[in-house]
Amino acid sequence: MKTTKAAKSTPVKPVAKKAAKKAAQKATAASGKATGVAKKATATIKKAAAASKKAAPAKTAAKKAAPAKTVAKKAAAAQAAPKKAIVESHAALVRRARRINRELAEVYPYAHPELDFENPFQLVIATVLSAQTTDLRVNQTTPGLFAKYPTPEDLAAANPEEVEEILRPTGFFRAKTKSVIGLSKALAEDFGGEVPGRLEDLVKLPGVGRKTAFVVLGNAFGRPGITVDTHFGRLVRRWQWTDETDPDKVEAAVGALFPKSEWTMLSHHVIFHGRRICHARKPACGACPIAPLCPAYGEGETDPEKARKLLKYEKGGFPGQRLNPPQSYLDAGGIPAPPLGAG
Repeated sequence: MKTTKAAKSTPVKPVAKKAAKKAAQKATAASGKATGVAKKATATIKKAAAASKKAAPAKTAAKKAAPAKTVAKKAAAAQAAPKKAIVESHAALVRRARRINRELAEVYPYAHPELDFENPFQLVIATVLSAQTTDLRVNQTTPGLFAKYPTPEDLAAANPEEVEEILRPTGFFRAKTKSVIGLSKALAEDFGGEVPGRLEDLVKLPGVGRKTAFVVLGNAFGRPGITVDTHFGRLVRRWQWTDETDPDKVEAAVGALFPKSEWTMLSHHVIFHGRRICHARKPACGACPIAPLCPAYGEGETDPEKARKLLKYEKGGFPGQRLNPPQSYLDAGGIPAPPLGAG
């Protein structure tokens, strides 16, 4: 039996070639697609790089601007930070305090008590009435009071309701009526209708404390005294003459820095400055004549133009607190206050 020969492989070769061709075509297509994706990716990268270059100047500008913001923040923080206490000897403190007073004497040569009065009785009554109100309001009210009750005897015998009506504009008028009538009775009964010229006698009168007593002694009797009102206390603490808050302790601490003969005018200088320039909430530091001597410089407005707009009374071109101020005040450009109800 004849052995059959194996089938020839020639028919299979064309099939293999076709399959190989198709695979090659697919590979080429895939390669093309990959190339396209790669091109797109490259273009995206180039665009991102271009955008980054454009953004670079803005970032650089922002970096340059950052120091300016930092400087502004540091300046604001420095101004808001509490002032450091001055380290100085007692002798140096005395010299600085007295120099400040001399400077203020040149700025306010016309400084005076800002209550209108013609005699010690009017001054003590006006000072009692000035509690919790302005000197201006007192000065606008006392003409009517003294026209009706010119002496301690008259006021002592007054009808309280009528006095209350007169004193109503000053606030706390019922308590003040009680004080001034009681004070007047004490003067009439214990001092012959005269205001005493001694501290120990004055403080016994209804409504009269050390502050009121020193106002009367210094301005009606020419006897030195320090008047520690809200302005005086605020300024001497700003100037670091003392850190005391109790009026009696402030009086003692400041009194030790000056000759007794200067106490009354010192009080006027400090109070004038506190009312005109060194305000409680926003002192006009940029317009302050004693700025180089002040450890609290910078607590208020330091720009000179802006600071000048904060000045009050004659320093700002406005009327003062007295209806009848001294001639020296008028000569310095001071303007009298308007009467009650005048606007």
